[in-house]
Amino acid sequence: MSFIIAGDIHGTKDARKLTQFFDEHVEEYTKDDYLIIVGDVLEPLYENEARKFLKDLPITVLFIDGNHENFELLNSYPIDEWNGGKVHLIENDIIHLMRGQIYEIDNLTFFTFGGAYSIDKSTRTEGLTWFPEEIPNNEEYEEGLSNLKKHNFQVDYILTHTAPFEVASAMGYGELSDDETEIRKYLQRIADNTDFTAWYFGHFHDDIEIEELFYCLFDEMVCL
Repeated sequence: MSFIIAGDIHGTKDARKLTQFFDEHVEEYTKDDYLIIVGDVLEPLYENEARKFLKDLPITVLFIDGNHENFELLNSYPIDEWNGGKVHLIENDIIHLMRGQIYEIDNLTFFTFGGAYSIDKSTRTEGLTWFPEEIPNNEEYEEGLSNLKKHNFQVDYILTHTAPFEVASAMGYGELSDDETEIRKYLQRIADNTDFTAWYFGHFHDDIEIEELFYCLFDEMVCL
């Protein structure tokens, strides 16, 4: 079983990296392997196009939510249990990994926490191309900490959309809004108190490595 981690695709707008990768490696992967996308997947108005594209890939797709998602659509799916955590089953081979969950897959543990602030929301329409649910709520924050506590704050990998506060600052992204700052400080608390091998995130449309521990992905992809 293989795992590939990729950054934002925004429907299919930034999915060329996936097309190129699987065109080159089409014989190497099956639906028993996993592609994990760290947010901004079901871009509002383009979710049908995105679903068709992902379903045609030769691999099972897992994703966390970013800020540019159709949250009304995501939240319309029933919540299922999968590999120890809550999920939305979009398709049999397209699975939304929900916030604050820990999944055990092939003896590896993954903590997931989606969500971020949209700096472009003033150009979007609420309920159509932008949704307030992009910002996590207190129940999701608390559930994430509770699940980490149950695992003694030890996981193999952490997958988020935005970055911990100090990591974002090291990348040159200072305080943006109260909402984004709250998420980043929550993630910083997790970073300070959790043992993990690597942390992967998207959101910033860049490929940067911080302290050989935190990895921002956009064009680059990582094979675990």
